[in-house]
Amino acid sequence: MPIVSNKNNLPRRLMGPRVLFLSAFVIAIVMVSLCATSLYQSRQDALERARETSRNVALIAERDIERNFELYALSLQSVVDGLGNPRVMALSPELRDQILFDRAASAKNLGSMLVLDAAGNVVIDAGNDIPRKGNFADRDYFKAQRDNLNAGLYVSAPFPSRLRNGSPSIALSRRVSHPDGSFAGIVLMAINLDYFHDLFGGLSLGPHGAISLIAGNGLMIMRQPYNPKTVGRDISRASTFRHFRSAPEGSFSDTASIDGVRRLYYFKNFPHLPLIIMVAEAEPDIYAAWRRRALTMGSLMGAFALGFIGLSFVLGTQLQRRLRAESELQLLARTDSLTGLHNRRTLGEILEREWRRAKRTRSVFSLLFVDIDRFKAYNDTYGHQAGDDTLAAVARCSGENIRRPADTAARYGGEEFIVVLPDTPPDGASVIAEKIRSAISELAIEHAGSEYGRVTASIGSASCAPEQHVDVTTVIKAADQALYNAKATGRNKVATCLAEITPVEPATDRKT
Repeated sequence: MPIVSNKNNLPRRLMGPRVLFLSAFVIAIVMVSLCATSLYQSRQDALERARETSRNVALIAERDIERNFELYALSLQSVVDGLGNPRVMALSPELRDQILFDRAASAKNLGSMLVLDAAGNVVIDAGNDIPRKGNFADRDYFKAQRDNLNAGLYVSAPFPSRLRNGSPSIALSRRVSHPDGSFAGIVLMAINLDYFHDLFGGLSLGPHGAISLIAGNGLMIMRQPYNPKTVGRDISRASTFRHFRSAPEGSFSDTASIDGVRRLYYFKNFPHLPLIIMVAEAEPDIYAAWRRRALTMGSLMGAFALGFIGLSFVLGTQLQRRLRAESELQLLARTDSLTGLHNRRTLGEILEREWRRAKRTRSVFSLLFVDIDRFKAYNDTYGHQAGDDTLAAVARCSGENIRRPADTAARYGGEEFIVVLPDTPPDGASVIAEKIRSAISELAIEHAGSEYGRVTASIGSASCAPEQHVDVTTVIKAADQALYNAKATGRNKVATCLAEITPVEPATDRKT
């Protein structure tokens, strides 16, 4: 065991600064985690706001389109009904057209409103008294109505108008049938794509946002930002379109096949039209403000956490130095500065503690009294510095030959040392005493004034099973008596005495 057992407590006392630094580190981690959680929630909130904004924009566009298409459909149905009324058809062309079209063809963003016969030729032209010449039997809207008795209101694919200098348009059409149900032609209304362009252009979706109107078969009718090349483009095989067809409405994130930008999409299928409205905000636009805020907050929190850890480290270092200094001062106050063993004050505390424990456990308490033979003569011959070196060497021999944690060596005074051996029987105490004596002798320190020619020590050993009426001083006196006997019978030996024997006052010349 170490010569001074108090030193074992120093690392434990210095755990305080480490705990402080660890606590500061944990607190910093918690603060950073809370900040990260807050930023993550803020990011989710930004995403949810973008989704709600896209939904609102889509609903605005959908309601505007659906309301106008409903009016257009009623106008087409009115023409179909009028064509089936003989009295209307018997009127002059001017009155007939006023009744059939009811000024619908003059609405903004409407192109042509025509009636085609079964061969696809123009027979009635809402915009002209004399119908313009043209055959549209090759158009998809004509084929759909001709081949399907129940086509209903048909929304065509985008096309360049042949009657309006290639103006991009779509057509709404209804079938006209003879009384027997056979195909008689169609009524169509051409809608300029400028209507959708103007509608979408007034909706703000950020620098990289997009809004599109898509036919149910995957053809692009209009897209904002506008590019003529995207009108009529088939996106039916795109991953985004598969989402559009998977539910009546919904939201998802994907990368656009047109420009490669990743966006948050909101889509809605029109309930009564073969159309899909899609609103998409680009993720860089959605998170732009959040990124600036996250960078600011993250930087500040990181700097604060590092500063907090650094300050805690500085404080911990200062506390460590203070505790170390206090421990060293306490250690100095409890130890003998020359030998490093416990001093007499600490010895008294150890004796009281171990004696009480021996009483409580009814164990044997042993004590060794070690005294250097003819030490005064050694000091007179070799000087006090050599004497101090010898005291330190003897102290090491005493400390190094006790192994159990409870065993203690202390300097009693001058050249005297006491070794406390709790729970040690007389035989065990004698063995340890002999080891100490042999170790001192084997130092082979020259001592001309000794009969052995070297530094030796005499050791008195005493053991006692404490009783309530017995004091620890009884064992000390018994060990002192044994030491006296060892010196009286030739020195450089171990003598044993039992504490039950009536103690004898120590002789005044035992240090000779």
